[in-house]
Amino acid sequence: MSKISKFFVAGFLITGGIFSCTTAYQAQKIQYNDYRIAPDAKQDSSILVLLKPYSDSLSKSMNDVVAVSETDLEKKQPEGSLGNFLADAMMAMAEKSYATHIDAAFINYGGIRLPSIPSGNITRGKVFELSPFDNLLVIQKINGKTLQEFLDHVASKGGWPCAGVSMQIKDKKAINVKIGGAALNESTVYTIANNDYVANGGDDCIMLKAIPQVSNGYIFRDAVFDYLAELKKQGKKISGKTENRVSNAE
Repeated sequence: MSKISKFFVAGFLITGGIFSCTTAYQAQKIQYNDYRIAPDAKQDSSILVLLKPYSDSLSKSMNDVVAVSETDLEKKQPEGSLGNFLADAMMAMAEKSYATHIDAAFINYGGIRLPSIPSGNITRGKVFELSPFDNLLVIQKINGKTLQEFLDHVASKGGWPCAGVSMQIKDKKAINVKIGGAALNESTVYTIANNDYVANGGDDCIMLKAIPQVSNGYIFRDAVFDYLAELKKQGKKISGKTENRVSNAE
């Protein structure tokens, strides 16, 4: 659990759910437990006074600018600039965190919780809104046959964000699939990055459930923050674009 998520949990336990402030942020888990600081919760003035320094610190942290986007980032199917950005972040940070080559990375469409992010400053709080789940970034080794099955499932869902992959959707199946620019080979073993919800069979991805996972406890949202920090160090801004990674066949 990230440092800020731990603060949410601690705040909820201390206050018994009676603390409130202006903005609501939440950290959620796959088990659907959540911890909220809600604007409409009952208030206890003594607790509010006790926790005010912490709430002020949290609000300030959430308003910190962590990146700048040159363009609007949009969640779309079969492909959108927001999804591409997140998939790129997953792939880059998976390679760095696990010190291994990643052939492909995927983001389940429903896991992106904002429809868009406008151009300009992106705050820490906005990233929490975008990715409120404490899903872990995990990797799996998967043969090409199972990967094709997974991509057919992705196609049936209308297309998910991905990196390292290009494909077309026809009759709810994935065709013309390329991994790293080469045609998918059913006998090749690929290393893919996913969140643990999907890897555990979530979103009807049953074909992935029995495949062993490698996990180091890296929360995907933290990976996004780390990716943004790297871009900032390089003096780069986010430039959202689509590249026909996933498209509908004519």
